Amino acid sequence: MITIIQYKTVNVDGLDVFYREAGDPSKPAFVLLHGFPSSSSMFRNLMPLLARDFHVLAPDLIGFGNSAAPSRESFEYTFENLTKNVAGFLAALKVDQYFLYVFDYGAPIGFRLAMRQPERVLGIVSQNGNIYQEGLGPKWAERAKYWANPTPEPRAQYESAFAPETIKGQYLTGEKPGMVGPDGFP
Repeated sequence: MITIIQYKTVNVDGLDVFYREAGDPSKPAFVLLHGFPSSSSMFRNLMPLLARDFHVLAPDLIGFGNSAAPSRESFEYTFENLTKNVAGFLAALKVDQYFLYVFDYGAPIGFRLAMRQPERVLGIVSQNGNIYQEGLGPKWAERAKYWANPTPEPRAQYESAFAPETIKGQYLTGEKPGMVGPDGFP
């Protein structure tokens, strides 16, 4: 049987949240929270497998994929605010209980949800996500100085971290040619 993935948008507190949905809504919900710099597209091959047994929901976090990307002046990009947005997404879809899959940026968001309302979380699958400061490692110490004082000079130093070639390198370095699909590459 072919699994159909639907592509939808819901408005949460004035921001459009794009999401992928698959599976029977009468089955337990499984919410997939993606990592940086990806979007729900990272789950395109996983969703059909889970949809056999779950109602699968994979939102694009605000600022990622096809969701709204408001300016930094109008939206404070913190894990706290992203968590509030995902909580609003779940409320808008009337999802009261769910399993969570968290990866990278999705981890601090998913674990915040779980800490606030543990009775809603049926289980968690975690893949490579930090939830504490010590887990960030030494390379983030310099970046933390920028977070405390976000002036234009240090900001310019970090622009290369978000260049398409840098991001592609995170996924391709050490891989055999042809083993990582180009979907989603800029």
